[in-house]
Amino acid sequence: MKIQFTILSFLISLSCAYAAKVDTVAVASKAMGKSIKTVVIRPDQPKQQKMPVLYLLHGYSGDYANWVNKVPAVKELVDRTGIMIVCPDGGYGSWYWDIKGDKNYQYETFVAKELVAYVDGHYATNSDRSQRGITGLSMGGHGAMYLAIRHQDVFSAVGSTAGGVDIRPFPNNWEMAKRLGSYAENPEKWNQHTVMELTHLIQPKSLEIFVDCGTEDFFFAVNEKLHEKLSYLNVPHRYLTMPGGHTWDYWSKSIHYQLAFFSEVFSKAAQPIGKQ
Repeated sequence: MKIQFTILSFLISLSCAYAAKVDTVAVASKAMGKSIKTVVIRPDQPKQQKMPVLYLLHGYSGDYANWVNKVPAVKELVDRTGIMIVCPDGGYGSWYWDIKGDKNYQYETFVAKELVAYVDGHYATNSDRSQRGITGLSMGGHGAMYLAIRHQDVFSAVGSTAGGVDIRPFPNNWEMAKRLGSYAENPEKWNQHTVMELTHLIQPKSLEIFVDCGTEDFFFAVNEKLHEKLSYLNVPHRYLTMPGGHTWDYWSKSIHYQLAFFSEVFSKAAQPIGKQ
């Protein structure tokens, strides 16, 4: 169902203010034989309190520090929601895929396996999948959906903001052909690496899904088609459109809606069954 919803009650209801702590860590990737810089933003709360975790992915040509530097409000949102945010470096144009035969591009394994294990091993997280989600912008929006669909045992909730959720209309862009080969010669490989062709893998009641995109964004059309396909397949999801283009101005607004969604999902999952 396409929705518009307000974050006003969300912000008003969360009045406690702390001081979010920001760590920059180097996480070893055995799959790639190198360390990957990652920003961890955690609320200032009692150490024994287990935190839900949201993995927040950057876009093409971005890096691990994009979100915390360009949208400082994420620190306030961490304080308000009690959700720890983890922003890994996704490489230059990785699209968060594992590319067979290229050890420099094993980002699916890194994010969905190695990074999750590191975070749960080094921080006071709630390691149940019901308290773990993933989202991102642009390339990271596609990456979040791609990883969540392929690792439904790891993530219970997924978001995408202005995501390139179907890569096939852009065969000559963003170095994708360097990873997959040309679309003309490798159409099946492109189908296997695009979110639009993975929707049939979503298991009933497995993923909470929230997709948003600006109406002036060059990815708006593919997000509309993803919404239509999910609706056709009877996959429950939330879909939000707002005025805006493929810019940090839009993303700095949309992150509030994304965090409101994940806060609701994690809080509901944490309640005793009889009280939901």
